[in-house]
Amino acid sequence: MKIKKEYIILVLIIIALSVYLYMRSADRTLYELPQLPQVNEKELTKLEITKGKTAIVLNKKDDQWFIAPAEYPTAANKVEDMLKALKNLDLTALVSESQNYNRYELDEGQKINVKAFQGDSLKLDIDVGKTASSFRHTFVRPSGDERVFHARGNLKNVFDVTVDSLRNKTVLSFKPDDIQQFNIDKAQQSLAFTRTQVPVEVKSADAEKSTAAAPAAPQQVWRAATGQPVNEPAINQLLNALAGLRCEKFIDDRKKEDFNSPLFTIALKGAQDYQLSIFPKAAENDPNFPAVSSGSDYPFELSTSQADRIMKDPAALLQAPATEQK
Repeated sequence: MKIKKEYIILVLIIIALSVYLYMRSADRTLYELPQLPQVNEKELTKLEITKGKTAIVLNKKDDQWFIAPAEYPTAANKVEDMLKALKNLDLTALVSESQNYNRYELDEGQKINVKAFQGDSLKLDIDVGKTASSFRHTFVRPSGDERVFHARGNLKNVFDVTVDSLRNKTVLSFKPDDIQQFNIDKAQQSLAFTRTQVPVEVKSADAEKSTAAAPAAPQQVWRAATGQPVNEPAINQLLNALAGLRCEKFIDDRKKEDFNSPLFTIALKGAQDYQLSIFPKAAENDPNFPAVSSGSDYPFELSTSQADRIMKDPAALLQAPATEQK
C-alpha cells in the first residue's frame, strides 16, 4: 500500500512537471515576430539617418550616392554596408515589452532612426539601439511597435555615422605606372621628370640565344629634365604616396580659390592631368596642412606625416654624387 502511494505521488509530480514545462513552452510562443518589409537595395533611392537633432540624408543619382544638401560624394563601401544591412535585416527574438528604452539605447536621445525610401515611398522605418553583449545582435524597435527585438548583426556599427565619416576622402586617384611625366615646385626650386623607354642590353654570351627569340621589350626609366641621374626608388615612393591619396578631413568653410602661395606643388601627366598643392599651416601647432587637388572640388587637410612623405625637394629625387654615396 505504501509503495502504491509512492507511485501515485511520483505520477502526480511527473504530471505537474509536464504541465509546467508545457505552459512555459506555450508562454514562449505567445508572440509572433513581426515581419519586416523586404527591401531591394538596388531600388532604394534615399536614406535618412537621424540621431538626436542630427539628420543625414543620402540621395542616389545615376547609381551614385550623395550627401544632401551639398551633394558631397559618399564613400561607396560605407553606403554598401548600409544597403546590405537593410536587405538582410532579420528579427530573431523578442527582448522586452516594458518600454524601458533607455536600457537599450532606444530612447529619443540615443536611438538611431533609419528610414529607407524608393522614390517617395517609405519602404522601411526602424530604430537602432545598442549592440548586444555578444556583438552578434542589435536591439531594435520597428516603427509602430512598442516592443524591443533582437536583430541579427552589429547594426550600430553600420548606422552610427557622421557626414564626415560618410564622405569620399580620396582626393587623388591614379595608377603609378600610368604617369609619364611630373613636375615639382618647392621653395623656388622646380624640376621636371619624364618616363622614357630605353632598349634592354643583351649580353654577348646570350646574343646567339636571343637572335631567334622575340626582341626584349624596352625598359621604362625616369629621366630628369636636367639630364642628371635620378633616384628611382624615391620617385616610386612619391608616386605610391600620391596614388589613391586620402585626406584627413575637408575644409568646408573655404573654397579652393581662397588658397594661394603653396609650399609645394606637383603636376602629373598620364591618361589625364593631376595636380596637388600643399599650403602653410594656419598655425604652427596645427596637426594638418591645408591642400587642394585636381581630384577634389573641395579644399582639404593632409596630416603632417602625409605631407612629409609628399613634399620632397627636387634634389631628393636625383641620384646622389658618387662621393656622397660613399
